[in-house]
Amino acid sequence: MDKTKVKDAFENLGTKQTKIGGQAVIEGVMMRGNHMYAMAVRKPDSTLEILKKDLKPASDKHPFLRLPVFRGIVAFIDSLVLGMKIITDSAELAVEGIEEEGEPSKFEKFLEKTFGDKMNDVLIYASVAVAMVLAVLLFMLLPVGIGHLFTPLLGGRTWALGIIEGLARIGIFLCYVSIVSMSKDIKRVFQYHGAEHKTINCFEHQEPLEVENVRKYTRLHKRCGTSFLLIVMIMAMLVFMFVRTDVIWLRLVSRLILIPIIAGLSYEVIKWAGRNDNALVNAISFPGLCLQKITTAEPDDSMIESAIAAMKGVLESEPGEH
Repeated sequence: MDKTKVKDAFENLGTKQTKIGGQAVIEGVMMRGNHMYAMAVRKPDSTLEILKKDLKPASDKHPFLRLPVFRGIVAFIDSLVLGMKIITDSAELAVEGIEEEGEPSKFEKFLEKTFGDKMNDVLIYASVAVAMVLAVLLFMLLPVGIGHLFTPLLGGRTWALGIIEGLARIGIFLCYVSIVSMSKDIKRVFQYHGAEHKTINCFEHQEPLEVENVRKYTRLHKRCGTSFLLIVMIMAMLVFMFVRTDVIWLRLVSRLILIPIIAGLSYEVIKWAGRNDNALVNAISFPGLCLQKITTAEPDDSMIESAIAAMKGVLESEPGEH
């Protein structure tokens, strides 16, 4: 590996621990604190709309969900639902003020009549469900099918199926990310993703949150969701090496059942990596940082302003907590 690339990947990584995380949304950035999140979206008239909402994590009602692994499972499910919700909210803000052409379709009228004010919530949960089904088909069923093709060549070494499936899963994921990154709209989201990371890195280095300060920091971060997904896939490869069977339906069922556990374990790894800085952490984080070269892009100043506004929204609502 080129030493300059290694140096570039790790330069300016955070020096102050913070629990603030974020997400790129449609024409903006969301920053999440301990008890709330703030989202800054650029509207069609170029003004910034700041939206703040409280969070009600399930762990507040059920303290055992704060235990290791359990908290990762909760965070995984919560991030799916919240992520879809804020993307929907950001899309609505991003087009606010733009007149819609034509009448609503019959299907839209049916949904509004059937669900009323709860229509958006229904659509969000339905979208999450569809996304989960597609993810299972693409990243679970397909790799298991690919692994099954190699069964006759393994001579009973079923542990190797976990490795073959894992490599297939990572390959499918990399192809998927590479393909979607070609979209012009997705590229803008990736730029906002870069702005989010730069702003968090600036805050972790305890510099004032100003555009000129944020601009100089790296767009990579060890606690990124992209890195988390890659760690999930690597963790799945390791775990499935010990779940040995050449019966394809048993392998598929075991993969589905173990998804929450693998997500929980992966969460602990990414959390540990985020609060430590040593050779082992850097080695574990490096593949994810390399992947972020695709899923982030250098933002313009207006995008950085959005990320700063979202970060300040959290800091103002949770003073002294970060």
